[in-house]
Amino acid sequence: MVTADAFKDAMGRFATGVTVVTVDTPSGPRGLTVNAFMSLSLDPPLVGVAIAHRARTYDRLRESDAFGISILKDDQAPYSNLFAGAPSEVEPNFETVAGVPVLSGAVAQVACRIDARHAVGDHDLFVGLVTDLVVYGGTPLLYHRGRYGLD
Repeated sequence: MVTADAFKDAMGRFATGVTVVTVDTPSGPRGLTVNAFMSLSLDPPLVGVAIAHRARTYDRLRESDAFGISILKDDQAPYSNLFAGAPSEVEPNFETVAGVPVLSGAVAQVACRIDARHAVGDHDLFVGLVTDLVVYGGTPLLYHRGRYGLD
């Protein structure tokens, strides 16, 4: 039997980029740090994000028809921490791409319309049809073995 700790340790060996998934709500944009993000298809352009059922933004995302993805820049770890629920003094700066909130300063910003949602264990996989994107470039923020960057 694979324990949760062993699984987490093994998966932590895979370096990932860090994204913040954002959704518009009546009280303003809400976001969640997500490293379970992937490109799914070129034609049509589809991406996927896995969101835990217990995540603060999960219900907001389920109620929405669109979401944004901000691929964080290497100096945006404070945003990652903020949207992961850690205490932070940083204030997010939002802008919009195709009417969807995204974070300013990211290396790329992606606007998606929710195309499908699939239950996968204690998460849902949200499939987004990419409706617009902006690429600014720069070095992306990486996460590996429980820390930012590579060791």
